[in-house]
Amino acid sequence: MLKKEVLETIKKHKLIEKGDKIVVGVSGGPDSICLINILNDLKEELGISLVVCHVNHMIREEAEEDEKFVKDYCKRKEIPFEAKKINIKEVANKRKNGTEEAGREERYKFFVETLQKYQANKIATAHTKGDNAETILMNLIRGTGSSGLKGIKPKRDNIYIKPLIEIEREKIEEYCKQNNLNPRHDKTNDENIYTRNKIRNILIPLLKKDYNPNIIETLTRLSNIITIENDYLDKETEQEIEKILIKQEKEEIILNLKEFNKKHEAIRTRIIRQTIKKLLGTADGISNIHIQDIIKLCEKNIGNKYLTPNKNIKIAVNRGKMYFFVIKKT
Repeated sequence: MLKKEVLETIKKHKLIEKGDKIVVGVSGGPDSICLINILNDLKEELGISLVVCHVNHMIREEAEEDEKFVKDYCKRKEIPFEAKKINIKEVANKRKNGTEEAGREERYKFFVETLQKYQANKIATAHTKGDNAETILMNLIRGTGSSGLKGIKPKRDNIYIKPLIEIEREKIEEYCKQNNLNPRHDKTNDENIYTRNKIRNILIPLLKKDYNPNIIETLTRLSNIITIENDYLDKETEQEIEKILIKQEKEEIILNLKEFNKKHEAIRTRIIRQTIKKLLGTADGISNIHIQDIIKLCEKNIGNKYLTPNKNIKIAVNRGKMYFFVIKKT
């Protein structure tokens, strides 16, 4: 039954095409071991080939056992296996960011390296319906605006795919039991020191118990509605950017400040987000407070002023122009 649901998700969102070679991120936990098992069962039907990618974060004592578990699974199933050990705590301290962020950055970096090594064309990760709900709530708490309420897209850049994005975690756990997969358990997921863990282990159960037992499904519907509306508004915003664009290069975009200030605030907000995304590839971490500060900066337009909403982007106004610069890392 679950395999059929995953296949429906793949077809509905056109995640996989015949001939695809897919790098699958597998930690060894229930979600990822479920994903690789289902894709492996479907590989003949879909006409695809698979490569498993595992990152050992070197955080938990069980990390070596997790790696061996995934390696042994791949050996039994005759799936190419790639693993990499990365001291995530050391990386996070060096970059001065959290272990969650550093871990995600290093995982995706290794996924891309593996994709290039095997000349693959897709990267599959085991994000679920529950992950999507958690992301929406996290973005709502952070104040990222309506764009953050889109949650996790089933497909991004025609490379990154999430075949389990419409599947509930309870179904995945049941599938693992029925198929005797015996997935690994990451104890750090039980520690409520990270925002996502607090949302997963405390907030969502509270919402289910006291407010809405179907909160995950409700958030999924919200995500779908917001996605449709945002896709339309993104196209409109792109046209507005073209009207006020003065210069666009790889690490710099300049807009006409006077014309920018004439726009409706809703469009100005979107212009800022989309321009940042053009330069950085993402506007993640840019909250509504950052956007409002940038809008105020543009409205005042007094002298040569600038803001750095995060460590990667600088926005300045000077002589009727609005500058977006990528901050080069030293």
